[in-house]
Amino acid sequence: MLAIAACSTYQGLPTPVGNTSWRTKLLPATPQRVEGNAEAGLAYLIYGDYIGSGIPYEFMKNRMLKKPDVILKREGLNANAQYMLNVFDAPNGAKVVNGNCFTCHASSFEGNIVIGMGNSFSDYRKSLLTAARVMHTGMNLKYSKQSKEWEAYEDFGHYFREMAPHIVTNQPGGNPAFRLAEACMNHRNPSDLTYQEKPNFEMSDYPVATDVPPLWHVKKKNALYYTGVGRGDFSKLLFQASVLGIPDSTAARKAVNNFNDVVAWLRTLEPPRYSKEIDAPLAAKGEALFTEHCSGCHGTYGAEETYPNKLVSLDLVKTDPLYATYGMQSGIVAWYNSSWFAQSEPRSWFVPDSGYIAPPLDGIWITAPYLHNGSVPTLEDLLNSPQRPVYWSRTGESAEYDYEKVGWRYERPEKPKGDWTFDTTLPGYSNQGHYFGDKLSKEERKAVIEYLKTM
Repeated sequence: MLAIAACSTYQGLPTPVGNTSWRTKLLPATPQRVEGNAEAGLAYLIYGDYIGSGIPYEFMKNRMLKKPDVILKREGLNANAQYMLNVFDAPNGAKVVNGNCFTCHASSFEGNIVIGMGNSFSDYRKSLLTAARVMHTGMNLKYSKQSKEWEAYEDFGHYFREMAPHIVTNQPGGNPAFRLAEACMNHRNPSDLTYQEKPNFEMSDYPVATDVPPLWHVKKKNALYYTGVGRGDFSKLLFQASVLGIPDSTAARKAVNNFNDVVAWLRTLEPPRYSKEIDAPLAAKGEALFTEHCSGCHGTYGAEETYPNKLVSLDLVKTDPLYATYGMQSGIVAWYNSSWFAQSEPRSWFVPDSGYIAPPLDGIWITAPYLHNGSVPTLEDLLNSPQRPVYWSRTGESAEYDYEKVGWRYERPEKPKGDWTFDTTLPGYSNQGHYFGDKLSKEERKAVIEYLKTM
C-alpha cells in the first residue's frame, strides 16, 4: 500500500494493518430505544446543556453573541447567538456559552445553511492552544476561583486546553472529531467521567481527520462512524461530543436521556432534494446499472428501500487505510469499553475492525467531497479514478457547485498553494481506492450519476 509507505516519514503513525481473511461483513443491529420525541430532540440540540460547562455568557456576549440567529431562529438569549453556539445554564445555574452539534453538522450550500450536512469548510490547521491560554488568562482576571462563573467554566477549561494541541490538522476541510474525543477521554476517569490530569493512554502525534458524514444517514445504520466501531445504544454514541465539557457521569446521564429525543429527531431528518432538472430516461438506465453493480453494498432506493449495513475490508475497498488503522490501535477503545459508556445501561461499546462501512447514499449529490477523508471533490471523479486530482483547490468559505460532475467546482494546481488546497499525497488523505466505477463506460457513469441525483 503506497499510502502506508509514505506514512513512514512521519512520527507517531500507527502500524499498518495486514491483509484480512474477509471481504465484507454485515454489521448486526442492536436494540434501540424508540420512545423519544423528535420535536424535543431538536429543541435540545439548539438550546440544550449537553456540553455541560462553558464560557460565562457575560464574558462572551460582546465577542460572539451580537448577530441575530437567522438560521435556527431561536428565542431568548440564543436569539443573538450564532447558530453553532448554545447559551445554557451550567449545573450551578450560571449562564454559559459553548458549541453545539451544528458546528460540524451544518454547512453552507449556495448561500443557505443545510442542517445535518457535514461541514467540509472547517479549518483546524491553526492551533487553538494560544486561544485556550488567552481565554484562561481572561477568566483569571475577570472572575475569582470561588465564583459561580469560574466553577461553571472549569471543566470546559480543562478539556479545551487538553484537546487543543491534538486537533490541529494539516489539511483544510478535515475534521478532527475522533482526535477531540480521544484527547478529552484521555483525561477522564472511566468510571465517573470526572477530570484527571494524568492521561489514561498515549496518543499519536499525527493529525488524523475525516470528512463529516450527514446526520440523515443515522436512521439507516446499525453501527456508527466510518469504520462501524460504534456499537450499541445510539443515544450514548451520539452524545460523545459532550466529553468536551460535561462535569461527570451524573450530568452525562441527564444528557443521554435527552439524547433519546435527539435520536428520534434524526429519524425524521431527510436530505435536500436535487435542485435542478433530472433526465428521467437517463436516470432509469443508471438505476439498472446501480442495482447491478452498487446496491449489494450501498442498498436500494425508491419505493422499497434496503440498506445492508456492510463493512468492506481495506483489501477490497483499497481506500486510504490510516484512519481505520489508527482507530484499531488507539487507547480510546480499551478506555471506552471499560468506561461508564459501556458499563452502564443502555450500553454502547467499540468494536474496531480493518474496514470502512459502505454508507447510505441518501442526499449524496449534496455531500461532496467524497470518501471518508474527503479526498475526492466530485462524483464523476469518484467513479473514474484516473481523473482524480492530486491537488484540488476551492475557496474556504463557499464554493461553486458543479452540477455536471456533481460536487465542488475546483482547480488543479501543480502543487499545494493558496489557502484552500487539498493535498492527497499526505498520509491519511490519499484519493486511492473505490475503483468500482472504473469498469463502467463513460456513458454508463453518466447514467449512474444521473440516478444518484434522485436519492
